[in-house]
Amino acid sequence: MTVKEAVVNNQVGLYARPATFFIQKANEFKCSIWMEKDERRINAKSLLGVLSLGVVQGTKINLIADGVDEAEAVDSLVELLANGLDR
Repeated sequence: MTVKEAVVNNQVGLYARPATFFIQKANEFKCSIWMEKDERRINAKSLLGVLSLGVVQGTKINLIADGVDEAEAVDSLVELLANGLDR
């Protein structure tokens, strides 16, 4: 299991389009991935789950992955969040 803290730098947080980009990236990996904010943990490959956390700019979250490509998945998603998800 790999766990890393990330800060969401996207101007609008993880809503609609940025959340979709995040989920598309998460789905490129075989491992299970969760996102944790405060005491809530959701499936990071679920749009409804990601949206339900209400993540805004500057929010610190934990990314947790478990599986064959867990380290690569967490590193990639932390980098994606740090770069702001702007396309």
